[in-house]
Amino acid sequence: MKIIGIIPARMESSRYPGKPLAKIHGIPMVGHCYLRSKMCPLLDEVYVATCNQEVVDYMNSIGGQAIMTANTHERASDRAAEAMLKVEAAIGHKVEIVVMIQGDEPMLTPEMLTQAIAPMRADSSVQVVNLVGDIATREDHDDPNEVKVVVDLNGDALYFSREPIPSWKKGGKNVPMKKQICIIPFRRDFLLKFNQLPQTPLEIAESVDMLRVLESGYRVRMIPTMIETYSVDTPEDLRDVEEAMKTDALLAQYDHLRR
Repeated sequence: MKIIGIIPARMESSRYPGKPLAKIHGIPMVGHCYLRSKMCPLLDEVYVATCNQEVVDYMNSIGGQAIMTANTHERASDRAAEAMLKVEAAIGHKVEIVVMIQGDEPMLTPEMLTQAIAPMRADSSVQVVNLVGDIATREDHDDPNEVKVVVDLNGDALYFSREPIPSWKKGGKNVPMKKQICIIPFRRDFLLKFNQLPQTPLEIAESVDMLRVLESGYRVRMIPTMIETYSVDTPEDLRDVEEAMKTDALLAQYDHLRR
């Protein structure tokens, strides 16, 4: 089985311009994501997909692999698909699974990638997977930058929202609060199909891509992880992550690449 990881990264983030190269302990955020993803034994290779030469230059400086993509992509999945097709053209055959790894998850671990890929190796009917983690505080539950998710009894997503779901009004305090973690394995053909589907009303309203899957009649398998991680959406998040990574065990394995 050919499994690759692709990290879409662009410097023109509306919420945090220049985010991929924002440094955490002297290493750009995209570097943390790439180097930690490379530690996963299930990934045959990892690539950064970008439309920015400065990101390519950084990846070259650490011996990493970057793929230049068009600057017209609005969604990470479109950038990932273009990169995947370029990889296939280079290696001469199709891949089977593409793990789309968001470039703003600098505390991801190899174990998280393994957890996300496992359902696809076990069940050929699973087309797309998301990790899901606990939300620890009511403040995070209310934060629109955290994508919340509720799941059915089979572990598939029922709905994603930037609003606080489930409601706390009538017994909701007894239902665990969950968040989407953006490590998203796609089967190769389903990634292409997903990008061909028209945007859907709820996807647009919530600004959550995975709602297109649900609204189009497909399932998203949600896999729980107990590994605590933090995404970076703002400079304040970056400072919080830098503090949290002071005791990070994986950092020591690539700290020599500090610039």
